[in-house]
Amino acid sequence: MKLNTIILLCSLFNVTQQLNLQDRCMCELTNKEKPFPHENLNSVNDKALKCSRNVTPQKALELESLMLGLELRLPQLIKDVSILEKEDDGALYGVVSLQVIENELTEIKHMVDRLNTTTKGHQRITTGSGRQLEQLRAELHEMEQYDTFQVEKRRKDNHRLKRALDECRVEHEFKPQPTHHPDSFCPHGRFVNITGPRFFSAGNAPATYKYGGWGRDPKPGLGKENWYWRVILTNSNRYGNYISFYSSLSSLTVGINAPGNVQIHPANPTTNTIQGPNVVLYGEALYYNCYNNDQLCRFNITSKTISNLQLPKGTRFNSKGNFCHVDECYPYTDFDLAIDESGVWLIYSTTDHFGNLVLSKVEEGDPPMLSQTWHTSVYKQAVTNTFMACGILYATRYINKDMEEIFYSFDTSTGVEKFNLGIFMNKMCPNIFFLNYSPVDQMLHVYCDANMVSYKALFE
Repeated sequence: MKLNTIILLCSLFNVTQQLNLQDRCMCELTNKEKPFPHENLNSVNDKALKCSRNVTPQKALELESLMLGLELRLPQLIKDVSILEKEDDGALYGVVSLQVIENELTEIKHMVDRLNTTTKGHQRITTGSGRQLEQLRAELHEMEQYDTFQVEKRRKDNHRLKRALDECRVEHEFKPQPTHHPDSFCPHGRFVNITGPRFFSAGNAPATYKYGGWGRDPKPGLGKENWYWRVILTNSNRYGNYISFYSSLSSLTVGINAPGNVQIHPANPTTNTIQGPNVVLYGEALYYNCYNNDQLCRFNITSKTISNLQLPKGTRFNSKGNFCHVDECYPYTDFDLAIDESGVWLIYSTTDHFGNLVLSKVEEGDPPMLSQTWHTSVYKQAVTNTFMACGILYATRYINKDMEEIFYSFDTSTGVEKFNLGIFMNKMCPNIFFLNYSPVDQMLHVYCDANMVSYKALFE
């Protein structure tokens, strides 16, 4: 039986071979379509990339910062001229005031020159980019003729239809009214977004000093309402021993640190040296992580005295509980000090709570004290920064070198956590080493790579 089957199969194989050899068919395929111009497409891609490199947010922000600087400097000049006119005779005080005005005029002239140069450069970029965009539009439209199956046309139609459906859905979507809790009442409403950057400047800090912090005191002394402060880590990007004050935002922009610097200690590092960039100024006192200790330091700017608060056992310090993202951690960011409408807050992590974010309210005093404490379920080293606003803790994470996301919130009045806020921040530097909210003007202050940046917080 098996032998017969094998013989039959062999016979079929031979017949099949013979038929294939005799009945082989040859066909000629002619493509009547024009060959697709791949070289033109590559050229369009190259031009688009070049255009993207020429037009950047930094260039637009440079112009906005210069305009802001002039807007703030000119009223100050008018004020100084008015003081000079009221001063008696041409003696010492008049000469000093005249010198101040001459310096301000020099700075304003320098800013105007920079503004003119920047404006001309932007005009050239705008004109060139406009022509390039029109040319790219025409080339892309010409290449659409090769879309014989109308794939691109249908994709555009689908995109328009989807956008119309989204608009319709949003328009008719039921929006429940937010529940207000008396303990977490915010005079501004609910935090929903940010705009900006609004301000960008390196001031007078060397580019090598990448770590630091800056901002405003929500409870300033008399006559210091417009002051700004800045702390720079001048030793190994880890330590700092003084705080600089500036009489206005324009002074901070051009780097005139008057009234000047206040030194915490002549040696650096030493006991009570500032460790890490996350510091805040509140009620004319600087709060920061004490050097080489799991302690909170409070430096009184007026009396030049320091008091210390020992933190709970198991608090992570000395770069063991940093802010991090996938590629790196920010050294000595174990403690994050924050301020909001109610005062000072401390964000940290402990071994007892498995490295998750811990939040404590800091009560003013000499020494300061921790009052109520909250424990969250978000791991601190999965976060790049935190800040407080109206009693709510917000956390950010790294998306890429151009984008940061405010993704998490914890409401101290209700204990409710949210992990999907989706508020995005356009960055001026790849890594944000300092982020804090200012209840004075609802701005977010950022410090990155020796640059100071601010964003406007938007409330519903």
